[in-house]
Amino acid sequence: MWWRSASFILDKQQNDAVPKLRNPPDTLTPPSPPPLSMPDTLQNPNPQNNISAYYQTRAAHHAVVTSDWLAQAQAAAGSDPDGAPETAVPTVAGKPFSVIDEFNSWRRQPDLAEAVAAIRALAAVIRNCQATTMMELEIELKKASDSLKLWDTTSISLTAGCDLFMRYVTRTSALEYEDFNSAKSRLIERAEKFGEISCKARRIIAMLSQDFIFDGCTILVHGFSRVVMEVLKTAAQSKKLFRVFCTEGRPDRTGLRLSNELAKLDVPVKLLIDSAVAYTMDEVDMVFVGADGVVESGGIINMMGTYQIALVAHSMNKPVYVAAESYKFARLYPLDQKDMGPALRPIDFGVPIPSKVEVETSAWDYTPPQYLTLLFTDLGVLTPSVVSDELIQLYL
Repeated sequence: MWWRSASFILDKQQNDAVPKLRNPPDTLTPPSPPPLSMPDTLQNPNPQNNISAYYQTRAAHHAVVTSDWLAQAQAAAGSDPDGAPETAVPTVAGKPFSVIDEFNSWRRQPDLAEAVAAIRALAAVIRNCQATTMMELEIELKKASDSLKLWDTTSISLTAGCDLFMRYVTRTSALEYEDFNSAKSRLIERAEKFGEISCKARRIIAMLSQDFIFDGCTILVHGFSRVVMEVLKTAAQSKKLFRVFCTEGRPDRTGLRLSNELAKLDVPVKLLIDSAVAYTMDEVDMVFVGADGVVESGGIINMMGTYQIALVAHSMNKPVYVAAESYKFARLYPLDQKDMGPALRPIDFGVPIPSKVEVETSAWDYTPPQYLTLLFTDLGVLTPSVVSDELIQLYL
């Protein structure tokens, strides 16, 4: 699956355009295969081991991936000016490096997800680390990763992004290189590569989803998701005629923001209260939602209300599509709705609540995989069962 992913094709095209350096004689990676992208390396930690025939062919048997869609993603990511890497954050001379300060600096970019900001901050940790051994460097990187995860313990994508970064970057062994500086340079190279792949994931997903949006369709969305917004924006720029039903997205009313952004694109949009989903579902052709995390079962954790929307859509035979980047794949297996931690901030109902009234503070719910139709990721268009398999391979 990794070898057919859009990310791998894009990375291979970029690597082919750059003269390849001869690998050091003592490296474990043979010089003959093409350079591995982030997803390829994650699936196969030892490049000398051949990928099994099952994993090479399972996309054709289980996933919904075609070369046409991957070609679209390749063309889009190569030509879209928004897909360029973000501007580097300047560091203040004389000020001690802080991973939290670096993270907050990246977060100021409005279109950058928290997980990607954390990945960029961890890459800066490697560049600024004063360690003289690989062990010291990995300890500093682990401390920085733990600090970022503690910054918001309820953010599943933030935790998953940090874990995947650590899994991908720290696989380099000092024994593969003659000195520590060579090993550190390799870590920095991997960190930057991981960040680049994560940044272009949203654009790839937007292109992969376009064949499912047809003229005259009505799409129901829930709350605000950057990747769902990119999907709808790409469809509008492609001159597709569709309308959007947008839920209010309580408790933070993020649906208001999405409806305003769609109105700027001249997309017909109707704003709904969250409790009107079943009332309007018969007018809907498909449901598009984002995800804060994709879990091992193939289900998703997303803002409160996603589960009930999926239940209503499933009962009325409406497809439910999920758009989520691969850095949101988390090592979680919730058994019920109470397995998620509470929201970081209390929910504001807009009116005073008596102290004797108990308030439900969870801002997330879990949608099981049987209520999801397809998941659009930068690895391809996948069924929930394949997503669970891919997630297992990420952490092997």
